[in-house]
Amino acid sequence: MPQHIADQIRSEIATYQAMRRDIHAHPELGFDEHRTANVICEVLDRISIEYHRGIGKTGIVGVIQGRQTTSRRAIGLRADMDALPVGECTNLDYASVNEGRMHACGHDGHVTMLLAAAEYLQRTRNFNGTVYLIFQPGEEGYNGGLEMVKDGLFERFPVEQVYALHNWPSLPLGTVSIPIGPVMAAADVINIRIKGKGGHGGVAPQRTVDPVLIAGHVIVAAHSIVSRNLDPLDAGVISLCGISGGSLAAYNVIPDEVVISGTTRALRPEVRNIIEARLRETVESVARGLGGAASLEYGTGVPATINSEAEALLAQRAAADVVGIENVVQRPVPSLGGEDFSFMLCERPGAYIHLGTGDSKHCHGLHSANFDFNDAAIPIGGALLARIAELSMPLDK
Repeated sequence: MPQHIADQIRSEIATYQAMRRDIHAHPELGFDEHRTANVICEVLDRISIEYHRGIGKTGIVGVIQGRQTTSRRAIGLRADMDALPVGECTNLDYASVNEGRMHACGHDGHVTMLLAAAEYLQRTRNFNGTVYLIFQPGEEGYNGGLEMVKDGLFERFPVEQVYALHNWPSLPLGTVSIPIGPVMAAADVINIRIKGKGGHGGVAPQRTVDPVLIAGHVIVAAHSIVSRNLDPLDAGVISLCGISGGSLAAYNVIPDEVVISGTTRALRPEVRNIIEARLRETVESVARGLGGAASLEYGTGVPATINSEAEALLAQRAAADVVGIENVVQRPVPSLGGEDFSFMLCERPGAYIHLGTGDSKHCHGLHSANFDFNDAAIPIGGALLARIAELSMPLDK
């Protein structure tokens, strides 16, 4: 029975917990995950799984053949493995030994869950086809998923569907959320450069074109875009988070230039396009109307993470088998965080899963200096990944 997958992984929890905590103690940033990659390869060697290194710089792909391969089908199971540039404040026995680096997003747990699933799948092989284990570098702002795709991930390893999960402390331990459609947002970076004409702010302000004044109008106007240009049922965010111009010491000097920085988020490509177009028009026209000039630098980041319907439904079935249908969130809510697994979903259908890890001891949010992955989730996440493989490529009767 599917529940036994979690029980088998749970019977070896001490091994997986030690593995996860070792990875936690030695965090590495994007494309520098050399020790982490070595740990992964040592485990794959131990359980006799073929693997390939150096895909997307430091990425790894393992290969498991099913008991049958007549279907010629293949799926990918992905785990990210990089840490964050955060100083750890947990005071745990296994806290980071690398100053200024920390597994504050639980990627140490993601790697461990995929290795647990791999060991079970290698031992049982209850599927007809091939499972590719994708250990991805550089998820935290480095677009490691895109690097693997550009490096021929899906040409070298002919995946038909691809799945990933992420620990989610805001969901109770033992629950799972798998939306159909958008799961995570497109996340872009914006810089607005406003140019005016500086001068004395007390003696002759009339001779200036004040970029600080223009910036104030731009900020107010930009925040009207979401409320007056988007359908109220569509999610979109424009957040202007930083402003730089002039000097606090030079209190009476109007500067020549002000720069505003921020981020935008959208769950649908159409909304992303509207935000960029209207933001550009607004910034330029407001500045021009006040006698200055402005330009928008729109840095396209990760696209929205969008689950395809058939694969999301299959993942929901797998989750129901592992945790019970009552623990599969029935009305899942997407997040406006960004996730570079989206680059893989742009190439192949698949599903991204939020795995509940919250309890009384694990209440700190992702990217917190006090965060620690909940080891009790290892058997659940490992079993869920393994069950997806079995359901998507069932054995012939």
